[in-house]
Amino acid sequence: MTMTRPLVILLLSFLHVTFTLPSPSPSPSPPTSPWPLYARQTLALASNSDIFSCPAASWPPANVGSLLTPQEPDAELQAILSEIDPKRVEAIIAKLVSFGTRHTLSSQTDPNRGIGAATDWIEQQMRSFAAASNGQMQVTTPSYVQGVAERIPFPVRIRDVVATLKGSVEPERYYVVSGHIDTRCTDPIDYLCDAPGADDELIRVESASGVAVSMELARIMATRRPAATIVFVAVAGEEQGLYGSNFLAQTYKNALVNIQGMFTNDIVGSSTADDGIKDSFTLRIFAQGSPTTESAARSSTRAQIGGENDSRARELARFVVGVAENNYTQMNIPVIYRLDRFLRGGDHRPFLEAGFTACRFTEPNEDYAHQHQNVRVENGTQYGDLIEFVDFDYIARVAKVNAAALWSLANAPMSPQNVTVNTTLLSNDSQFTWLASNDTLTAGYEAVWRPTDAPLWTHVVPLGNLNTATVDLSKDNVIFGIRAVGKNRYASPATFPFPS
Repeated sequence: MTMTRPLVILLLSFLHVTFTLPSPSPSPSPPTSPWPLYARQTLALASNSDIFSCPAASWPPANVGSLLTPQEPDAELQAILSEIDPKRVEAIIAKLVSFGTRHTLSSQTDPNRGIGAATDWIEQQMRSFAAASNGQMQVTTPSYVQGVAERIPFPVRIRDVVATLKGSVEPERYYVVSGHIDTRCTDPIDYLCDAPGADDELIRVESASGVAVSMELARIMATRRPAATIVFVAVAGEEQGLYGSNFLAQTYKNALVNIQGMFTNDIVGSSTADDGIKDSFTLRIFAQGSPTTESAARSSTRAQIGGENDSRARELARFVVGVAENNYTQMNIPVIYRLDRFLRGGDHRPFLEAGFTACRFTEPNEDYAHQHQNVRVENGTQYGDLIEFVDFDYIARVAKVNAAALWSLANAPMSPQNVTVNTTLLSNDSQFTWLASNDTLTAGYEAVWRPTDAPLWTHVVPLGNLNTATVDLSKDNVIFGIRAVGKNRYASPATFPFPS
């Protein structure tokens, strides 16, 4: 087929308008689509006109199952989201900044300055939230003494604050949300400088922003009864080497705790980049690909069947987009296909290394002049993580994304286990088996699928309350997942099937 130049230009212009996000502007508006990323993908899939797609781009035919629509918040989750208060977020951050520094090596005995005073205050606040939980929330401060190590010139106590809201139906299934307490200046072992840490934790408001998310969600959810357990955490020692999160992850691993998902919020306090671009309605989620804890044989099989983009962390990230990218949070949630940013690390990594599923939330555009810097003005540029650079409304929306994800996870059934696909026969359909659950939440199961080049699940096929099913679509041509669906219609993250 041939096209005249004007027609090609018109076509390209239309495609640009239809399928791309608007460029960030200094004063962005909330997304008008209820589910921005899903809406774009569904529109592309639903277009059958040759003008908009070539045959290869729209293949395989979308006639198996129905288009997948995101899970909309129910009345209780809507109430939770409506209670998240930017003013309370601001008050938490201002208080944390008031301790002057929260460096891991700073004083643990001074009642007004240093990480000890800050940790004590967080513990007190968490206990006040737990007091309203009718015994369902317990607050602990697990700790250990870290010996001399990298960025630890002398032995120091690493102390976390952990508020555990026990599940009402499956208390043995856990979901964790975390921010880190500690801050640092330009020199990572300078524990005397002021490092308030508002955004990242320097004079840092940034680290305080992640702790504020954990604390605000603990306050709101303490009086509610999720089906599974939700844990709200503030960890120490992140800036010195992820010490607090590693201690907590190993503690859970050694106790055989069933952590089904973990989120860390780190650098979620500002929506403005170093060039002044403001993007107030985007939150990145970083999701690792092939797990480093996988055996060599398992990794080889994953590569052979094209499952590199379907690790448990990636399925968790897809789940977050499906339940938290909507008009109630007003957030776009791009999934970044890597463990973390280049040259950086976060508290989700120790959980991944312990064999758990974990992801990281981070603002869309970082300003490095406001991270890990001594407070100063240099050549007209203000350095330091100062509270004046924090966007409290943005942090509140970040908290809403976390709330939607955690509540939806905790009230859905657990993801199906031991999911396999039959590869012993040559066939143009797909036969699956999984371990049927005997829990009281599960109503049945669904297969979800997407073209191999699609980022999110596109279609869903109801399977019933069984432990085996055949779908009339070739496993060679698409990516499949199996998910559990609750009696409340909450769906679990999907599980990628391996050959039986």
